[in-house]
Amino acid sequence: MQKRELGNTGEQVSALCLGAMYFGSKNDEATSYQLLDQYVDAGGTFLDTANIYAHWTDSGQGGDSEALLGKWMKERGNRDQLFIASKVGFNYQDVPISLAPKLIEEECNKSLQRMGIETIDLYYCHKDDRNTPIEETMEALNKLFQAGKVRHIGASNYMAWRLEQARWVSETNNWIQFSCVQQRHTYLPIRSGADVGRQVVANEDLQDYCKNTNMTLLAYSALLKGTYTRADRPTPKGYDNPDNGQRLQVLNQVAGEIGATANQVVLCWMIQSSPSVLPLIAASTEAQLSENIGALEFELSPEQMERLNSAVDA
Repeated sequence: MQKRELGNTGEQVSALCLGAMYFGSKNDEATSYQLLDQYVDAGGTFLDTANIYAHWTDSGQGGDSEALLGKWMKERGNRDQLFIASKVGFNYQDVPISLAPKLIEEECNKSLQRMGIETIDLYYCHKDDRNTPIEETMEALNKLFQAGKVRHIGASNYMAWRLEQARWVSETNNWIQFSCVQQRHTYLPIRSGADVGRQVVANEDLQDYCKNTNMTLLAYSALLKGTYTRADRPTPKGYDNPDNGQRLQVLNQVAGEIGATANQVVLCWMIQSSPSVLPLIAASTEAQLSENIGALEFELSPEQMERLNSAVDA
């Protein structure tokens, strides 16, 4: 699998990061193991989880994904070959939404214990916390780094100006800095002012910030839960822009030209659009994962990229 550099860390990570949100809850152990093995067999090493995954499902309570990954890594004996990302900040069980120092330390320790590992390769602040001084949050993350509990840190669902505040605080105090931001991002632009709950969309301002500060943008919800290829999946709320029909038409035209699916073209477009963009993929079946990984076999021509980009700007 292709590799990409993660921000300014010097780390080479897989060009497609596998999201493990529903592993151990909505996806049972056998299915989760199959998908993890398939991803690793294809050369993938970058796995994404969080302490809250997936407490909102019927069979989940939080920590389910981390626990399954820990069991799988122990059975496979492959921890040293993987790059593991987890997160803190959202609420689950009796844990509140917060990035207070004590909570960050406690939740990091829980995540390490659930996964049976000594260090988390990439630890995200899952949601910005305006109620905790950013100096306190960044200092707490730096203490985890100094203790060897995390190697790199990232942000998720942050505005660009808040990322800059965090960067300035860390630089001023010689603390570890955010190397990446995980944000909602896909080919179709979302309608201005659309409500996406507690998620934050990667707008032009944030994308420009990432390019100019050498931060990687990790795109979640890249395939809009099947919207691009499944007739039974309506366009999600907020993606009802008047021009999106034209954009989808161009997307499908390009897919037909190269013999790919619309999903694969979205992932190709994302990877080729900027060296600072890296998609997260998810799957509940081997066929879905094969389709996603197969996107790396295609390359869009400059003319095709221009048509896709022009459709976005239309």
